[in-house]
Amino acid sequence: MAEYLVLTLDVDDPDVQQAFWCGALGYDHVGGVGNYRMLTDPAGRQPRLLLQKVAEHKTAKNRLHLDLHVPEHEAEVARLQALGATLVQRVDEFGMIWFVMHDPEGNEFCVCAV
Repeated sequence: MAEYLVLTLDVDDPDVQQAFWCGALGYDHVGGVGNYRMLTDPAGRQPRLLLQKVAEHKTAKNRLHLDLHVPEHEAEVARLQALGATLVQRVDEFGMIWFVMHDPEGNEFCVCAV
C-alpha cells in the first residue's frame, strides 16, 4: 500500500500553474527541479500535487480531474476566478450542485457543495 498519494498534472507553464494551484488549494510549493514543481498540503492530510511541464498542449478533456468540496461553493467559485480560473458551467443534478471550471491552462476541475 502506498505511503502517500501524488497527483501529477501535465502543464505548459509550471510557474503560472504553481501560483494558481497553491492559491486554489492553500498548498505550499516545497521544491522543484527543471520541469517539475511539487506542491503539498501544509497540514499533510491531502494528496501532493506534482506539476510536470510537457511539450504537448492539452487537446481533450482530462480523464482525471479534481473535485474541491467546500461549504460555500459560490464564494469559492468567485475566489478561484480571481486567481485565474474560468467558470464553464453550473450543474444541478441528483439533488447536488457543482461548478465545472478550468484552471489557467484549461484543465478541468469541479467545485462541489459539501
